[in-house]
Amino acid sequence: PKHAVVAVTEGLLNLMSEEEIEAVIAHELSHVKHYDILTGSIAAVFAGAIAILANIAKMGAMFGGNNKNSNRSNIFVLIALAVIAPLAATIIQLAISRSREFEADRGSAELTSNPNGLIKALSKLESYSKNPLKNADPSSAHMFIVNPLSGKSNFSSLFRTHPSTEERIKALKNLRIKA
Repeated sequence: PKHAVVAVTEGLLNLMSEEEIEAVIAHELSHVKHYDILTGSIAAVFAGAIAILANIAKMGAMFGGNNKNSNRSNIFVLIALAVIAPLAATIIQLAISRSREFEADRGSAELTSNPNGLIKALSKLESYSKNPLKNADPSSAHMFIVNPLSGKSNFSSLFRTHPSTEERIKALKNLRIKA
């Protein structure tokens, strides 16, 4: 946090009111304060490690079952784990990311004593996101405060890096912030 930087795009400055900009910056500062990049990085490392172990299990199942004592059911268990484990790790990683977003929203409301600023900003960003960005793709979606691909069809909300704007606004409205 001592060396963190929060950048604001010209587009955000042109789009938002001062109240909304303050709320968005407070949201990002809350991520910094709570070491969310570190938390996300650790979750990604664990997900990557599980994926590597799953690949080792696949290779073991494909190439390690040549002896006469090998049990076929063990091979099927290894293959099932090799498929299921990385999927479960990804879902856990994304759930952590979504929970950190809710906490950053709460942090913004607490820092500004004004949850309505972020509610307005999220609503505005959501309406603009109905026209998806041409240069955004799933690999960069986590870098946006609102999903830039929401105008495109999504396979499942299970694989979103951010909670829906509707969920975030509902949570913000339910906060009891001391002014």
